[in-house]
Amino acid sequence: MESDHPGDIEEQIGELRLRVRRLEDALRRRGVNLEDEERAARAAYPSPAQAEPAHTAPAMAPPSGPAAAIAPPSFGYSAAAAPQDDGSMESRIGSQWFNRIGILAVLIGMAWFLKFAIDNHWIGPLGRVLIGLVAGAGLIAWSERFRSRGYAGFSYSLKAVGSGILYLSLWAAFSLFQLVPAGAAFAAMILVTAFNGLMAWVQDAEVLALYAIVGGISTPLLLSTGENHEITLFSYLLLLDLAVLALVVLRPWSRLLFAAYLGTVLMVFGWWAADYTEAQCGRTAFFVFWFFLIFAIAPRLVRFEVADGESPTGWNALALVVLPIANASLGFIAFYSLLDRPATAWAAPWLAVAFAAFYLLLLQLPAQGRLKASPQVLSGLHLAAAVVFLTLAIPLKAQGRWLTIGWLAEGAALLWVASRVRSRLLRVLALGCLALGLVALLVVDTPASITPFFNTRFGTYCVAIAVFVFVAWLASGASAQASGESAAPWPALAAGAVPLVNVLILLAVSLEIHNYWWSLPSHGILRRMQDYGMYTQFTYSAWFMLFGSILLAVGFWRRSAFLRWQALVLLAVSIGKVFLVDTSELSQGFRILSFLGLGALLLGVSFVYQRDWLNLRGGDRRS
Repeated sequence: MESDHPGDIEEQIGELRLRVRRLEDALRRRGVNLEDEERAARAAYPSPAQAEPAHTAPAMAPPSGPAAAIAPPSFGYSAAAAPQDDGSMESRIGSQWFNRIGILAVLIGMAWFLKFAIDNHWIGPLGRVLIGLVAGAGLIAWSERFRSRGYAGFSYSLKAVGSGILYLSLWAAFSLFQLVPAGAAFAAMILVTAFNGLMAWVQDAEVLALYAIVGGISTPLLLSTGENHEITLFSYLLLLDLAVLALVVLRPWSRLLFAAYLGTVLMVFGWWAADYTEAQCGRTAFFVFWFFLIFAIAPRLVRFEVADGESPTGWNALALVVLPIANASLGFIAFYSLLDRPATAWAAPWLAVAFAAFYLLLLQLPAQGRLKASPQVLSGLHLAAAVVFLTLAIPLKAQGRWLTIGWLAEGAALLWVASRVRSRLLRVLALGCLALGLVALLVVDTPASITPFFNTRFGTYCVAIAVFVFVAWLASGASAQASGESAAPWPALAAGAVPLVNVLILLAVSLEIHNYWWSLPSHGILRRMQDYGMYTQFTYSAWFMLFGSILLAVGFWRRSAFLRWQALVLLAVSIGKVFLVDTSELSQGFRILSFLGLGALLLGVSFVYQRDWLNLRGGDRRS
C-alpha cells in the first residue's frame, strides 16, 4: 500500500538514518566494535529463515515456555565491552584520564629520548629529525587501524601523539639543528595542521579539529625567532580563522569557534605587548578589523545541535553569548588603542558610532542552525551592543551639560522606538540611558550664573523636565494602546515620571534661589553674610507654598487625585519647614510673613476641600 504523502515518509527515513549515524558515532567513540556486536547479535538471535525451515514453522504460533522469556536484541554495546556505566568513576579513569596521561607520557618520553640522543651523540641531527618524522607519521597511520575496528577514541589519541611528535621534530629541525629554514618548517607545520583539519572533516571528528587548532596556534610559537613578522603572523592566523569559520558553518562544532577565538586573542595580545609600534598602526588596524569581523559574524553562521525549545548550554552558550560580548569589547578596545594618540583623538567618538552602526546592520543577518532561540539571543545582544556604543559615544564627544542632554535625548528616542516596536529590551536600555542622564544632571558640575534662570544650568534642567514630561506622555499613550503583559510596565513608568518632573521643577528653582542670594554679598548688595540665610530660607518657604498651591490647582482642574496627593505632601513639607526652620532662621518680620502666608494658604485649601467641588466625599472617579 503506497503512502499518500511520500515526502513525509522520506523525511522520516532521513531523520532515522541521521539518528542511527549519531548512535553509531557515539558507540565508536566509546570503543565499541559495531561489527563484532552485529555478529554476536546474529548468532544469538538468528532470523526465522536461518533458525528453521519455512515449511516446518507454525503460521501464527505464539511464544511459550522458555522462548517467551527471551528479550528482544539490544543494539547497545554488550556487557563484555563495557562492564560499567560510561559515567562511572572507573570508566572515566580507565577510558579518559589514563588516555590523556598516556598521551602526555609519550610526548615527554619522546622529548627525553631526543635529549638523551643529543647528549650521547648516538644519532646525528638529521637522523634524529627523520626518526621523529617517521615515528609521528607511523602513529597517525597506525591509528587508522584502530578506528576501522571501532576504537575511535583510542585512534584519535594516537593521532594527537603522532601530530605532537611531528611538530616537535619540525621544531627541532629548525630551532635546535638549523637543518631547514623557517619558511620550510613553517610550511611543513601548516601541512600537518591542514592534514588534521582534513581528517576531522572526513571522519566527522570534532576532537581532531581541536588538535588541529592547538597545533595551528602553536606553530608560530614553536618557530618564533624573536623578530617582528607581523604580516606573516597575522596572515597565517587569518587563514586559520577562516578555515575554522568554514568548519563551524558546516559542522555543529561551537567549541571549535571559541578555541580559535581564544588562541587568536592570545597571539595578538602577545605580539602587541612585544612588538607593536605606532608606525604599524595601519597594518595592525587592517588585520584587527578582519579578526573582529570574522568572530562577529561567526555566531550567526555556526550550527547549533540543540533540540527545539531548549536553551543553549555549555560550549553553545559560550559561542552564542560570551564570544559576541568579548569580541565587541576587545574589538573596540583594540581600535580605541590604535587611535589613542593626539593626531587621531578626534576619531574616538566616531569609532563608537561606527561600532553601533555595524551592530545595527548585523541585526539583518539571519542566524542558522536548529536552535530557534539563537536569533533572539543574538539579536538582543547585537541591539544592546549598538545602544551601548551609542551611549559611549556621547561622553567621548560631549562634556558638561551636553553630556547630560545627550543621554537624556538618547533615552527618550529609544523609549519612543520601544513603544512603537513593543520591545522590552529597548525599553530597559532606554531607562538605563535616562538614568545616566539623570545622574549626570545631579552630579556633573555646570557653572551657575548670578543671572537667575537665564543660565546654562537652568536650561539643562529645563531640557530634563521636558524629556520626562515626554516620557510621562509617551507611557500614558502606550499603556492605553497596549494590552496584556506588554501594557504592564507603561502605567508604572508614567506614574514614576510625573513626580520626577515635579521634583526637578522644585529643585531647579531652588538652586536658582540659592545661587542668586549667595552671589549678592560678593557684589556688595547685601551688607552681611548672615542676611543670606534669612533671605534664602524665606524664599524657599514662599516657593514651596506657591508650587504646592499650583500643583493642587492643577490636580483639581485635571481631577487627578495623584497630583493632589503630591501637592498635599509638598504642603506638609512646607508646614514642617515653617515651624521647624523658619522660627529660628528668620527675623521677626519675615517670620510673621511666613506664618501668615502659610496660614492663608492652608485656610484656602481647607475651604476648597470643605466645599467639595469635586464630590470627593462621594468618591472621585478619576485618578
